[in-house]
Amino acid sequence: MRTVLKRLVNDEKGLETVEYAIIAGLIVVGVIATIASIGTWVNTKFGELLTALSS
Repeated sequence: MRTVLKRLVNDEKGLETVEYAIIAGLIVVGVIATIASIGTWVNTKFGELLTALSS
């Protein structure tokens, strides 16, 4: 039992997995924010174009 507990405490593979998951999550949040920002900008430009064509 003591040996199993020592192996669990010394095992760092799970920690690496958590770190990679956090990094991947931050990347996904950044990509979503960028896409949302670009979408808003494109929507504004199309609105301006529609207004210019209507007048």
